Amino acid sequence: MLCAALTAACAGGQQDGQTLSGLKRSDFQSEADGKKTDLFVLKNDKGMEVCVTNFGGRIVSVMVPDRDGVMRDVVLGFDNIGDYRTIPTDFGATIGRYANRIGQGRITLDGTEYQLPQNNYGHCLHGGPRGFQYRIFDAVQKSDRELELTYASKDGEEGFPGNFDCRVTMTLTDDNAIDIRYAAETDKTTVVNMTNHSYFNLDGDPAKNNSEWLLTVNADSYTPVDSTFMTTGEIAPVADTPMDFRAPMPIGERIGQDFEQLRNGHGIDHNWVLNTRGDIAETCASLESPATGIRLDVYTTEPGIQVYCGNFLDGSVKGKKGAVYGFRSAVCLETQKYPDTPNKPEWPSAVLRPGEKYESRCIYKFSVGE
Repeated sequence: MLCAALTAACAGGQQDGQTLSGLKRSDFQSEADGKKTDLFVLKNDKGMEVCVTNFGGRIVSVMVPDRDGVMRDVVLGFDNIGDYRTIPTDFGATIGRYANRIGQGRITLDGTEYQLPQNNYGHCLHGGPRGFQYRIFDAVQKSDRELELTYASKDGEEGFPGNFDCRVTMTLTDDNAIDIRYAAETDKTTVVNMTNHSYFNLDGDPAKNNSEWLLTVNADSYTPVDSTFMTTGEIAPVADTPMDFRAPMPIGERIGQDFEQLRNGHGIDHNWVLNTRGDIAETCASLESPATGIRLDVYTTEPGIQVYCGNFLDGSVKGKKGAVYGFRSAVCLETQKYPDTPNKPEWPSAVLRPGEKYESRCIYKFSVGE
């Protein structure tokens, strides 16, 4: 049944075995750790297409129309599974167990201290060097618009306690939105903070950087970081700082200003404390390309969003169609709990206990601006 579903899903609407974005399913079919990888295609009646691989639960391509009706691929990624497996990146990935950083890779739960990998400036980043972005999910394509990904993380995997069963459901809606729902349970007290790490380039051209894109973040405050990108525990107001994106602002007008937080983050790589307070009906952040008119609105049930502006992209990685991914050629909008929440009990909790259900939701909605 699964094989039939995969065949139907991946064959529908393709010509010469290719997706609208130019991907070939055969280039994503491999086997590792006793599991098979594949490519899954979601389409709606408006012609939008989203391609996903179950390796890391990654969004590989997103085809949306610009103001002239030209279809453009607006995320960075690779066009074969080999590159995803051998080139360390978070392109399009499902991140877990804990997105962002945990200070010194240490957490204490119910009186027991756990040491996690210290894979980024002495801290645990994105669940460790073999987080969910490098795991193979089980995949079932429910329809031409819905994909369900599941993964069972074993007790002790990357140091995290508890057998942790998670489900990620990606749905392509009629209004050109990718609706991502996360759900999980554990048999031992643990921490969880899942997100999607798509690198958005709304010009549909990785040769263009993000300096002219208009960024809006619905937040009166953010969480400052030190020189190791670790949150200090402070929640600071954005008013009268370059971190104020409450009104649409070209990224390039702010990111290069002489401001300690921009130096610490090598640009913008910070968590904002959202005014939306978990209301999925309210826009928490927006990004728009004046060149193409493509607009992305983000909605979430989470209290925070990490905005990362591709400060570490340096042109050394080539992606789909051989495109060079240069400095600040994308923006990531990662809905989340605040970084290092397990060590800052005054912040919204990331603890999950047996018998509880973790649920989170993020919507990436595309449109064309005025």
